[in-house]
Amino acid sequence: MIDIEQMLRAINQIFEAGIAITALSLFLRSLSFNLRDRVSQSFAVVLACVMVIFSGEAISGALIESDLISFWQRFQWIGIIFLPPALQHFSDSLLATTGRPSRGRRHKVILSSYIISSLFLGTLLLGYLIGPTIFEGAVYPHPTPTPFSVIFTFYYLVSIVLASVGIWRAYRRTKLRVSRRRITYLLIGVIFLAIGSYPYMQLGSSFAQQFSLIFISLVIFGNLGIFLCLLLMAYAVAFFGVPWPDRIVRSRLLKWLLRGPITVFVMLFLITLANQIKDYLGAPYMVAIPIVSVISVMFSEHIITLIFPYIDRWLLQRGEGDHYYLLQTLSERLISAGDLRQFLEAILAGVCDQFQVSKGFVAALEDEGWEIVVHAGGQEQYEFGEIKEVLQSDVDLNGNLSLLVWGDYWIYPLFNLEHSELIGLLGILRRIDNEHLEDDLIDALRVLGQRAAMALEDRKLQRSVILSLQELSPKVALIQRLRAAFRYNQSEVLKGLDNFEPPKDFSQWVKDALSHYWGGPKLTESPLLDLQVVQESLQDHDNLPVNALRNILRTAVEQVRPSGDRKFTSEWTLYNILEMKFLEGRKVKEIAKRLAVSEADLYRKQRVAIEAVANSIIEMEMKARGS
Repeated sequence: MIDIEQMLRAINQIFEAGIAITALSLFLRSLSFNLRDRVSQSFAVVLACVMVIFSGEAISGALIESDLISFWQRFQWIGIIFLPPALQHFSDSLLATTGRPSRGRRHKVILSSYIISSLFLGTLLLGYLIGPTIFEGAVYPHPTPTPFSVIFTFYYLVSIVLASVGIWRAYRRTKLRVSRRRITYLLIGVIFLAIGSYPYMQLGSSFAQQFSLIFISLVIFGNLGIFLCLLLMAYAVAFFGVPWPDRIVRSRLLKWLLRGPITVFVMLFLITLANQIKDYLGAPYMVAIPIVSVISVMFSEHIITLIFPYIDRWLLQRGEGDHYYLLQTLSERLISAGDLRQFLEAILAGVCDQFQVSKGFVAALEDEGWEIVVHAGGQEQYEFGEIKEVLQSDVDLNGNLSLLVWGDYWIYPLFNLEHSELIGLLGILRRIDNEHLEDDLIDALRVLGQRAAMALEDRKLQRSVILSLQELSPKVALIQRLRAAFRYNQSEVLKGLDNFEPPKDFSQWVKDALSHYWGGPKLTESPLLDLQVVQESLQDHDNLPVNALRNILRTAVEQVRPSGDRKFTSEWTLYNILEMKFLEGRKVKEIAKRLAVSEADLYRKQRVAIEAVANSIIEMEMKARGS
């Protein structure tokens, strides 16, 4: 015979443990993603309180020893005591985000609330806030109320009213429909969370004694509501302080919840189920716990991995169109430069094997001239000269071309797929015994040459795509920041667009440009070329962006230089490293010996020097933008 009340208690323990774990998971997510935002910071405090409340509730409900039950019930009260100021803090942050910052009064109220909660914590530790725990004759063990409990209840209600009023004011200040809907989630969540977290046994012990089934059913529904409200609040808060599009926020949050709280809920349910039917399993319950835990987590993670792409496309990305799938799989469609190089190396190795030679190369035709992409048997200095004109003059109307003899090499031209544009060369060492090539060698060369041409064409196309993305990314980042800013505060729309916020890898950009100061792709293709300070100095450098950037770098390095004549003392160390390493091109060992420092210390000081140069460039850029 199934004990219904015992089963309901087990379900309630699952919800209590699940709420605590969900709060912990969301708390960790806040620490990992958007803790810099005020709303997220205050919500993290709320989550910490909920985590303490329901972890204490769940653990005390699963224990038998009276001393441990009393301890965890008192531990639970720590979260209850600090929940009122946490909710007021959250309300104030939300109101400030919508364009109504505190003029001092709200901050004083919140500070006073934290002080009052700290005093109540003192009464809890001294044993005045709650009385001894009742065990005998009680359906659910609970602490007895005291006069301080009544005072705390009044303080609790006043704090919840103040927090709700603040969120309601934030709702009225918000104009966008989607933002109003999310603030509504927060208002409902705060009210329900405050009601559900209150120690109901302080008021309803007699009702629980007389109607235990009804009482435990109400508790289960209440905990279910708290769990759903936590998810709604986490969903609404996830959009604060992040520049990502809404679809990205929803997708990441859903994946986090599926792999965290939902997986834990499944595991807790299966463990409880195993406990209920342990007699039918024929195995001790303690043996079943690790087995059920491992299997439930493993299968849950596997199922989530399989079905999440479909959930993401159906639930989160409706109305986005096919272009969303293209954007989502862009990284999978693009081939890295290393992958293309390996592909060309494999083709070149195949050609060399067919011709039984050890030397060859694949060259690409760029705007600046010929570039050796891959080579075999040692790289030589190839002088292509007028080979392009010679090749084009020998092409017939069908784009066909017999092999050309070029020095010690056979040259096979590589055209794009339409055979209308020369894009590269395939060179194979010419042996004396293969002056006249057989048909099978020519056929093999034609097939491999077509594949090499396809790779070079893809290489050229992807370079243009990457350059377009580099030009687009700063504008997209600015648009995303503005979207995030005026979701809840439309006054952000009126702010200027010229505020410069350097990306996280700005210092790496500076280091790369300095490493190729006298020429190289890290300078000629540097994202720093898009800076406004560089664009404004083009006229002074014959409209050559590379020269303008080189001058900006030199100016920034000079700003690191101390006043006076150059010396080799400690105050000159940063400048000397920049001068000797990047501008003079000396080796690390030589510089370390000249400055009398170890190589490890030299690299540490080099990072500091590059940061100083980056900060100087940032200041110049902000000045150019008038920020």
